Amino acid sequence: MRIALVHDYLKEYGGAERVLLALHEIWPEAPIYTIFCQKGSSADKAFEKVRVIESWFGKLPFCDKLISLFRFLLPIIWKSFDFNPSAGGYDLVISSASWAITKGFALRQAQDKVKEICYCHTPPRYLYGYETSRNWKKHWYVRFYALIVNHFMRMYDYNQAQKVTYFIANSREVAGRIKKFYRRESVVINPPVDIPEKVKNQISNIKIKDYYLTGGRLEAAKNFDLIIKACNRLKLPLKIYGSGTQENYLKSISGPTIEFLGRVSDEKKFNLMAESKAFIVMAKDEDFGITPVEAMASGAPVIAYRGGGYQETVLEGKTGVFVEEATAESLMGVLRDWGDLGKKIRREDCRKQAEKFSKERFKKEIINFVEKNAGIT
Repeated sequence: MRIALVHDYLKEYGGAERVLLALHEIWPEAPIYTIFCQKGSSADKAFEKVRVIESWFGKLPFCDKLISLFRFLLPIIWKSFDFNPSAGGYDLVISSASWAITKGFALRQAQDKVKEICYCHTPPRYLYGYETSRNWKKHWYVRFYALIVNHFMRMYDYNQAQKVTYFIANSREVAGRIKKFYRRESVVINPPVDIPEKVKNQISNIKIKDYYLTGGRLEAAKNFDLIIKACNRLKLPLKIYGSGTQENYLKSISGPTIEFLGRVSDEKKFNLMAESKAFIVMAKDEDFGITPVEAMASGAPVIAYRGGGYQETVLEGKTGVFVEEATAESLMGVLRDWGDLGKKIRREDCRKQAEKFSKERFKKEIINFVEKNAGIT
């Protein structure tokens, strides 16, 4: 049986790309089809030994910056790939889908033979009213453009979803969105979160230091500004790792107790998590949320907004505490009481909770699902 993997695009090595790499480890002979792969990016380096097939759009200059503007070309881009077995194609297509409507490919005459399993990180957030990484709504002309284009893209997205044989959701939160927007059922298989053994040994007896930690892609939807404002007012030490479009703004509102670390290696990130008093996340409607699980794997308790995928990974009172409202004031209430709240959380319990999301578990569940539903071993 021939299998193809398909992914939105390869630009950053984030949670969705870790899922893709785990899928490729299961089927190492499977090529990866994608809109483009940004040369020199963290994703490009992660997949440098993998056969990656880009679309014609990926050959255009500045394709990574043009794709959002030319999203109406997505149907044409995806149709340029031929997965038809009669054309030397594939028996199973596994798509890793979120932003680019990466599903429901035109299988032409082979629709009764080719099966497609869509691992859905989320239906496109920009189509269904969820906050996105970029604050595009602040410009009236962009809102007008999106109003027209997104109307037709929603219809296209729905139609493509009906062509998928089976859906896998990365969380119960996303399974609910698949049901709501596509009227399709799905099976939940959480993404893999792993810490290398070398790092586990390094952080096993690490000393906790006097700072809170947050980080990742510094984008508007993650609400890092709320975390900064809360720590500013309480004069609490906060370290922030990562980079993004909001970095300069976040630095401009930060007080003397806030430290920006920039991009860090995975090893450094896990050490920062292990040393921190707690890891803070405040994004609303998070699809799954890998960073809190990474923090727990490092032994760090989590302070999280009560919403989205966080509610599926953080055990209240055992591995973390929830913030009731997405406001600096609500977070400040938890931080004021953290001296007492944090004492009730055992770091060993955090690590045990994170083990439920291991890569081995992910691979086993994916293989079992494919064998059961696609008849492929």
